[in-house]
Amino acid sequence: MSEITTVGLDLAKNVFQAHGADVSGRVLFRKKLRRDQVLSFFSQLPPCTVAVEACGGAHFWGREIGKLGHEVRLIPPAYVKPFVKRQKNDAADAEAICEAATRPTMRFVPVKSEETQGAAMV
Repeated sequence: MSEITTVGLDLAKNVFQAHGADVSGRVLFRKKLRRDQVLSFFSQLPPCTVAVEACGGAHFWGREIGKLGHEVRLIPPAYVKPFVKRQKNDAADAEAICEAATRPTMRFVPVKSEETQGAAMV
């Protein structure tokens, strides 16, 4: 069985979409997660790269998922858009995030600490 190397996570208000792939890009799972299931799901996965579109909430999830031993990478939404292959929906976005994260020239946004994020709000 292939090992999960990259997970694309599309954030939403209540139901998140996760898309997992191995090193060759083969799909290993597509999963809907409610907000309260996200951390328990990622705690069961072996350490891997978790990619998320950068937004205000992504920094919170990046910190929490990073505490579980995963490498979290935030991608600006404008860099994900070219990788959406079909109609725009949460599952397609999660797949596009996963694919974009594997590109060698992709630029990422660092996960902000709570203090840095709070200072930006002031």
